[in-house]
Amino acid sequence: MEFSILNLLLVLLAAWLAGVLATRLGYPTVLGELLAGIVLGPPLLGWLDGGPALAVLAEVGIVLMMFYIGMEIDPRELGKASKAGFLAAIGGFITPFVLAYAVIVGSGGTQMAAVFVGIAAGVTSLATKSRILVDLRLLDTRIAHVMMAGALIADTLSLVIFAGLLGVAETNQLSLMSLGLVVVKAAVFFALVALIGLKGFPVLGRLLQRFKSMERQATFMLIVLIVLAFAEMAELAGMHGILGAFMAGLFLREQALGRTLAKDLVGMMRVTSLGFLAPVFFVTAGFAVSLDVFTSSLGLLSLIIVVSTVGKIAGTALFYLPTGHGWREGLTIGAGMNGRGAVEIIVAQIGLSAGLISQEIFSILVFMAIFTTATVPLLLKWGTAWLERRGELVRSSNERTGYIIVGAVPTARALARELSPSESVRLIDRNKENCERATAEGLRAIQGNALEEEVLNEAGAGKARSCIVMTANAEVNAMIAQTARTVFLIPDICVISSRDRDGHDALTHHLNAQTLFGSPRDLIAWDYRLENASTRTSMVVLERDMPNAALFQEGLASDVCLPFLHEKRGVIQPFHSGISLEAGDKVTMLQLQESPSIEKDRFDRLVADAPILDLAQPMDPEGLFVLVAGMLAPRLGQPAEGLTEQFLQREKNNPSVLLPGLAIPHILVEGAPAFEIVIVRARQGIHFPGESEPVHTLFVLAGPPEQRTFHLRALSAIAQIVQRATFEKDWQEARDSEALRQLILQADRQRFLVEQPLRRVTSGLVP
Repeated sequence: MEFSILNLLLVLLAAWLAGVLATRLGYPTVLGELLAGIVLGPPLLGWLDGGPALAVLAEVGIVLMMFYIGMEIDPRELGKASKAGFLAAIGGFITPFVLAYAVIVGSGGTQMAAVFVGIAAGVTSLATKSRILVDLRLLDTRIAHVMMAGALIADTLSLVIFAGLLGVAETNQLSLMSLGLVVVKAAVFFALVALIGLKGFPVLGRLLQRFKSMERQATFMLIVLIVLAFAEMAELAGMHGILGAFMAGLFLREQALGRTLAKDLVGMMRVTSLGFLAPVFFVTAGFAVSLDVFTSSLGLLSLIIVVSTVGKIAGTALFYLPTGHGWREGLTIGAGMNGRGAVEIIVAQIGLSAGLISQEIFSILVFMAIFTTATVPLLLKWGTAWLERRGELVRSSNERTGYIIVGAVPTARALARELSPSESVRLIDRNKENCERATAEGLRAIQGNALEEEVLNEAGAGKARSCIVMTANAEVNAMIAQTARTVFLIPDICVISSRDRDGHDALTHHLNAQTLFGSPRDLIAWDYRLENASTRTSMVVLERDMPNAALFQEGLASDVCLPFLHEKRGVIQPFHSGISLEAGDKVTMLQLQESPSIEKDRFDRLVADAPILDLAQPMDPEGLFVLVAGMLAPRLGQPAEGLTEQFLQREKNNPSVLLPGLAIPHILVEGAPAFEIVIVRARQGIHFPGESEPVHTLFVLAGPPEQRTFHLRALSAIAQIVQRATFEKDWQEARDSEALRQLILQADRQRFLVEQPLRRVTSGLVP
């Protein structure tokens, strides 16, 4: 068997480019890969070709892909599927199945071919459901829930029927005897699979968790062996190996393997199958298509497309009537379920390889899949617009209640306290102390990682109306928001934004999410202010309608003023960018409150303007002075090398460590325009010669000799600040440089209020 690396390279390159293009256009990668095989392969240009080697890779690819699909389908969800989803799935499967079967038999085709075409017509592939539903702003609607439940049931049903079909393929007829034999073999197969899956896999999972030192590649190889063994059992039972792989995926889940191992395995299988082997299958499947159907069988092709589309839409609407939700909603759901994809192409390719359908029928099925999938966004958009015009588009926000707030930091807890009297609120945080504080305040908090679906599910994400994501990590916020929207279909998503808007704007646009508090906010700074009781609230009653942005243009929202809550006709919600402000609305503002007893002196203003070093790695004094001198040089108008030498010489003559853990290196610099300070926290400590303890807190001072008085006042201010009983603990636990700055600025100490004006503008946090 000849193997051409160049041919494989070209096939994968074509698959990748076509898949990326299809995804950008809002369609599944499968569609792009199929078209790449048709256009670049033997059907049209002939630039790519198949072969036995690629066929083997393709076969392995679909086996592993079906295993991955099995892992992604939770059997428990089949039991939870709504009545509406079940009826939509049955109607959307049976009707096109019967119509397509009748068309093939009526045109002179065999019963076996007719059943194959019927299965392909009945399949529902919503591989792009999340993307299409997000783009059309439909994730929070009832039709979205029904469509996804229906797709899950329809795909499972099609695989079961497909397994039975292969079992009678040898006789090429559907007799009672052949069906009985199929049922017996299938019963034995499913019984054996269930026994191994329910009893054997949990034991395997415990062993794998016990031997955590086992390398990932060894674990992966073991799982592949199990998948192939299940596939072979299906073959021995007279069914195709993909059913065995699918069943293995249903049982090799976190209940058997544990959450960590199962999640790792899903990731590996997704990359291996969808990222490498499955694209080979779909591109080479396109090689088998014949464009002759457009001349020799155009009528049959058109008829199959029509009955598949009409049967899917009309059948879904007809069976959906008993739900009482109306025939128009049923038609719209049918339009959304009209797409076909991976499962249909796999079924068709297996039928072609087994000689059960002709190349003509195979080509018809491929083009039917391409056409019906391409119509989904258009038909679904038209249908939902129709429902919306009639006021019949039901959004789940009417049925969902409550908030999930990711993060239990002070700002999140303050928001939860305001919302909890009228709505159920649950907070999620990995930090145990944050959760304990929330519980002590009478709030409901769950300790866990919100990136894990199980934690969100425990918090009630499936029934929540709103998810507020407010961690300090923008990437984590994005991933949590994506899961909340696409997995749990939470209709209202609010995400806090940092100063970097690029990724945030893309996220909010993609998910139709809102920016919490209306604009970028420094969450850590507001956490510090709330924790240290340096805030007050005020309420603004709007006298006129205004766009959301006008609130910021009028100065009501700034670095020291946070739009916190919005109240319209008695309904309170967090303030966010999607709110439309009307006359009579009330906006609760959270404002920075300076203690009346604290007037800012020159040292405060110097601290507000000071650079802060928050060192995570250990460092020696010389390295520190080189770093600090580089920061002070442009401020003092002095060469960095000279400043470094002064610090080192001063340290040699007069050590700067004044107390255990505290050092105040300070020098007088001829010609310096003003005093400067660099604040340093050394998390791992700096070891000064002759000191038994590392230094974690440093105030580095440098200024002109003629300002010795201020030099002494600065030393006095530092001494008063560090003498506070909790200073060392607060310093070590401060979240970031801004928290360190506020710790100094809010300190209770003697202040000297007759000062010279500062030469630089200070930050907005300090007036």
